[in-house]
Amino acid sequence: MQFNELGLSEPIMKALAAKNYVDPTPIQQKAIPVLLEGRDLCGIAQTGTGKTAAFALPSLDYFARNPKVTPIKGCRMLVLAPTRELAAQIAQSFRDYGRFLKLSVETVFGGVPVNKQIRALAGGTDIVVATPGRLLDLIDQRAFTISHTEIFVLDEADQMMDMGFIHPLKRVAKLLPRERQNLFFSATMPKEIEALAAQFLNDPVKVSVAPQSTTAERVRQQATFVNQAEKQALLHLVLESEDIDRALIFTRTKHGADRVVRFLEGAGIDAFAIHGNKSQGQRTTALQAFRQGKVKLLVATDIAARGIDVSGVSHVINFEIPNVPEQYVHRIGRTARAGAEGVAISFVADDERPYLKAIERATRVKLEMLPLPENFMEAVRKLPKPAAPKKGPSQTPQQQAKRADGQRRYQDGQKSQRGAPDKAHRGETEGGEAKRPFRRRRTGAVGAHKGAVQRTGTPR
Repeated sequence: MQFNELGLSEPIMKALAAKNYVDPTPIQQKAIPVLLEGRDLCGIAQTGTGKTAAFALPSLDYFARNPKVTPIKGCRMLVLAPTRELAAQIAQSFRDYGRFLKLSVETVFGGVPVNKQIRALAGGTDIVVATPGRLLDLIDQRAFTISHTEIFVLDEADQMMDMGFIHPLKRVAKLLPRERQNLFFSATMPKEIEALAAQFLNDPVKVSVAPQSTTAERVRQQATFVNQAEKQALLHLVLESEDIDRALIFTRTKHGADRVVRFLEGAGIDAFAIHGNKSQGQRTTALQAFRQGKVKLLVATDIAARGIDVSGVSHVINFEIPNVPEQYVHRIGRTARAGAEGVAISFVADDERPYLKAIERATRVKLEMLPLPENFMEAVRKLPKPAAPKKGPSQTPQQQAKRADGQRRYQDGQKSQRGAPDKAHRGETEGGEAKRPFRRRRTGAVGAHKGAVQRTGTPR
């Protein structure tokens, strides 16, 4: 089957031809015909199988055939994603596939000025791709409404659950209109996700293209047992010995990601870190540099394990393996995309051996165990020291004064919220000396100066 057999409208076919897309992936073959009929869909597909196009193409076809005025402060289609990076990527896919349609596409997520987003949404938008937190913030401010949404998409539903978005998602479900088309996508489908799907979907068609918790067949999976304190030396040897185009290096913590980058920089190896403590500008810069090939190594927490479509990732290195088997599947799914082959290398410390067994049991794949390199102990002894943490730019005296004033205002506000009395209310002067409380004098109708007034002239 090819895209021209699916019955998509001419502007979409023109955009696909511009990207040289001819053959749809299995999830696209199964999902697109169902969605073109207007049915709800529950899609289960391994990460990297083309889920975004599976829901973007039929939705754009609907807009091409049903043009309408966008609702004020609202949208015709809402896509929810778990991370900012994935939301930005989905929005770009809509722009690419809908390049010959006059449709507006906006992103809504944290880390960027909210007023800019409010202005962009004020006149109405065709397609909004959002993260749950910022979306509900705008709704609470009455700057946005989803009461006119015609198509709703929940992408990476299982990661939404892992990140604690269950209550925001339930709020969103109550705010959506009853008449709408619903698309629900997830890489795995445990019972908790099925219960969540039931709140959104109405008589859905279920589509699955890969068994739950399976891994990409084209990924060569390897593992090495190593002490936690010696993993950095092993990483340097792997980077020297492997033919790496681009590599994603995963850690479990944000601090661990920064530490790996500092050790790499100490050895003269360029790398960026991406995790939740980074600003949106830093995360965007790091991802763009990695995507463009300006830097070959991106060290990440699991925020980058889902949905980040970067072509040419030849290696995934699990510096620390995850304690959830499904997360391992999502991590290594960043390589071997679009028919390519890839390598996944895991460093396993003694306390991580149970995690490895759980991964092998869930994926039904026995990882290839590799011994430590012959020159490993020498590499441990000669490991360069980590680079010093980078400091922010120095502030001018005006900026320092402004910052100090802001901190003082914040502290004063905190005191007032806690009910802390002000100095004046405590009857204290700046020097700390007690001040005599003010007492109002008891006076007559004329006032306190009545006795000091002397009448002059002849009385009338």
